[in-house]
Amino acid sequence: MHVTLDSTDRVPRYDEAELRAACGQLRALGAPHRLAIVLELAEGPRCVHELVDDLAISQSLTSQHLRVLRTTGLVMAARRGKETVYSLADDHVAHIARDALTHAGEAGHRRRPVSEPGPEEHQPLMDGTELAVER
Repeated sequence: MHVTLDSTDRVPRYDEAELRAACGQLRALGAPHRLAIVLELAEGPRCVHELVDDLAISQSLTSQHLRVLRTTGLVMAARRGKETVYSLADDHVAHIARDALTHAGEAGHRRRPVSEPGPEEHQPLMDGTELAVER
């Protein structure tokens, strides 16, 4: 996304770097497992094994999703003995996730059918790494 000045040379209302960072964070929330992880962490800090049990997904998949969420600044990690405890960076993340879920439920009656998912597409993140997005 490129923010440009219009013909009246107005100053853009939004900082381009902030817009790009926000887009990266929204892309990170765009996978069902990552959104579910964020919703679980909204209830309180969790270790990987707790997320694995709660979400019924593999440890390696959980760790991969947590890496993406940490890279985008949505999730923080802290050591507790031999374990790493994950928590949300702040309450805004929980609000975004809950609002998205609420909106999806409310918009369900006007939603068009979802087409079959295609191959994964890789999108660059702010730090130069890529985020696999299921289409």
